Amino acid sequence: MTTPEGTTATPPPANPRLVNLVQGKPLTARRAARIIALVTLSITIISGVLMHFTDEKTYPNIGDGLWWAIQTVTTVGYGDLVPTSVVGRLVAALVMVVGIGFLTVVTAAITSSFIESARRRLQGAETDAVSAKLDQIGARLEVIEAGLKALGGQH
Repeated sequence: MTTPEGTTATPPPANPRLVNLVQGKPLTARRAARIIALVTLSITIISGVLMHFTDEKTYPNIGDGLWWAIQTVTTVGYGDLVPTSVVGRLVAALVMVVGIGFLTVVTAAITSSFIESARRRLQGAETDAVSAKLDQIGARLEVIEAGLKALGGQH
């Protein structure tokens, strides 16, 4: 594709969110929460399926593997299904760490939004107080200017 000037235009990226992430755009709490949620969901599903194939005796079907992954990533861990193979335990360790990370990031995102909301409210109150003070100063200046004009007119 060429532009009227004869230069070649680049097409828009297929996935702009991925481009923003790779280019190092500032990471907001909301974007971080979305990323960690996507990673957590992916790891939960993959590990549930993987658990079935690494430890078929304990997890005879994929549903049992997914059940185990969900209760592990949410840190509930009923203990009704426990991996016995080395690979299964390594997968379990990964799921546990991801689950803790997910809860941490979500908690931080919620806390951040509460703090930002409180900051905006306080900043709004301060802005109102400053605005009122400036109005008072403006009114006093008008009185002073009127007084100076009156004095200047008497000479």
